Amino acid sequence: MRTIRKTTKINKGVSLTEIIVSVAIFATVAVALGNFSSDIFTLNSNAEENLSAQSDGRRILKTIVAELRSTSPSSLGAYALSQVATSSLIFFSNIDADPLKERIRYFLQDKNLHKGVIKPSGDPLVYNPADEEIIFLVRDIVNGAVPIFEYFDQTYTGTSTPLIQPVQATSVRLIKITLIIDQDPSRGTGPITVTSQVTLRNLKDNL
Repeated sequence: MRTIRKTTKINKGVSLTEIIVSVAIFATVAVALGNFSSDIFTLNSNAEENLSAQSDGRRILKTIVAELRSTSPSSLGAYALSQVATSSLIFFSNIDADPLKERIRYFLQDKNLHKGVIKPSGDPLVYNPADEEIIFLVRDIVNGAVPIFEYFDQTYTGTSTPLIQPVQATSVRLIKITLIIDQDPSRGTGPITVTSQVTLRNLKDNL
């Protein structure tokens, strides 16, 4: 007579320890993924800010260079350069369609670079300071000891040292502009430096 054996399957339950380990592993993976996503977002945000600061700086330098390149005596006959300091520059240039020369002032104030424009008016013509239009250009300029504006005379060869302040305006033939921008020092990405130089073609001697 054949004996029939019954096979009984014993289902083991999941222990509390296994549940705790599984949850811990899941939590660790979730935190790691969260930190990774946060780092990617931060890096992307920093890169976008740096590119924006660099773009703003280059755009501003392009404008300054274009205006300085065509600087010339004022509509009243004053010399083309009025003030040549390390963080401010005043000169005359025709930046619109009419024949009058505007008085243009670039200056640093509270780490912000501004532009002031005065159009001559009246009869006889005058440059009235009350008529100056102030335009905000870029914030968070951190040049520190690095001059925004440096000036060179007709002996400039590409490696010459700039003229020592106070600079005599009539000696200037080339101007170097440097902007160091750090929109968020806490991010630790470092400042952006943009620089350019321009020969004053209407004043040049042997350059």
